[in-house]
Amino acid sequence: MSPAPDLPYYNGQPVAVSPLGWLALLASVVVAFAALVTLPFPTFPLNLLPAIVFTGLPLLTLAAVTGGRHTALFRRVGLKQIGQALGFGILTLLASLAVGLMLMRLTSMTANPTAGALANIGPFDMAVFLLRTLIQLIGEELLTILPLLAVLWLCVHQLKLSRRTGLIIAVIASTLWFAGAHLPTYNWNFLQCFAGIGAARLVLTLSFLVTRNLWVSAGAHIVNDWTEFLLPVVLQGLAHGPIES
Repeated sequence: MSPAPDLPYYNGQPVAVSPLGWLALLASVVVAFAALVTLPFPTFPLNLLPAIVFTGLPLLTLAAVTGGRHTALFRRVGLKQIGQALGFGILTLLASLAVGLMLMRLTSMTANPTAGALANIGPFDMAVFLLRTLIQLIGEELLTILPLLAVLWLCVHQLKLSRRTGLIIAVIASTLWFAGAHLPTYNWNFLQCFAGIGAARLVLTLSFLVTRNLWVSAGAHIVNDWTEFLLPVVLQGLAHGPIES
């Protein structure tokens, strides 16, 4: 079997990204995240727009600065990749559970408000929620992986560090960025975000580093988040009967 290709872009493969290109990518990630949290569209179909902008803007920017080679982030999807996504998703859940149990001894934990909001919605709204989060979670992978590659490029190409050292720095920086982006969701609980969310993020990032396939890390992210969101709804339904629409 041929070895997996190296991570894209940082080393000029399959195409070099200029310093201005990397700045444009990072700016697109920041603007996309701002759009996600500020665009005031609570009802369908406009409530899909923030997630579409959040995911689409970085992808369009990546396509522009790479001359259409944005597909280097995405490899083929087959049964093997679906299994990898499921496996890494379960591993992410286990990591979150393990760290969460330890954190409960140190601090009060803030529940994600989304899980509670799903308890009383009907089938159509649930379908819209799943579609919106599917789009958004692909964007959350771009939110992490594009800065990771930018930092790796900076460390290796500009600072002349080794690939291994650069990758360690890039993983740490992108994990802190991802965890920090969740602070408003979890009531600015720094320990919960940087330890709990950070631990889950490390597993998701590992899934991309192992497979070089953003479809796999996005799939793992979807498995993790949909399980966390939907499991309380399922358990409540089992305890109290079917959810009323």
